Amino acid sequence: MPVELDDTDVAILKSLMEDGRKSFRAVSREIGVSTPTVKARYERLINIGLIKAVRPEIDLSKIDKAREDLVSLENIKKQKKHFHVYVEGLKVKLKCDFCGGPVHGKPKVLRFARFERFFCCVQCRASYKEKYGGRIEMLKRSQEEGE
Repeated sequence: MPVELDDTDVAILKSLMEDGRKSFRAVSREIGVSTPTVKARYERLINIGLIKAVRPEIDLSKIDKAREDLVSLENIKKQKKHFHVYVEGLKVKLKCDFCGGPVHGKPKVLRFARFERFFCCVQCRASYKEKYGGRIEMLKRSQEEGE
């Protein structure tokens, strides 16, 4: 007998289709149900076979032009959805998370909670920390409490 999806199941699927990296907590806040409910429903959707896999969606515009040969473009054209990217030696173009400019060379990295932000220079990293310092501290505290 087919399993009928209710409004909560559909809302979870829609939320995860927008961004599959969302935490159960983020989904629960978005759709207005508890985190354990989202987790249980997600596991049920996997168990019934509706959710088969979680895969990255690769933004091909971020691939460095010098390494474009690593992407199998024929497969992209033929299958439209499925393609193969050879990850070894692949380079990704980064934008500064503060000024939006390109990151040349090794990025300046800011790590906090479960996040990483990438910057073109130490000034942008310092400006980001100054602008978002309160939010960064809040995220650090909430992660420490969750552990």
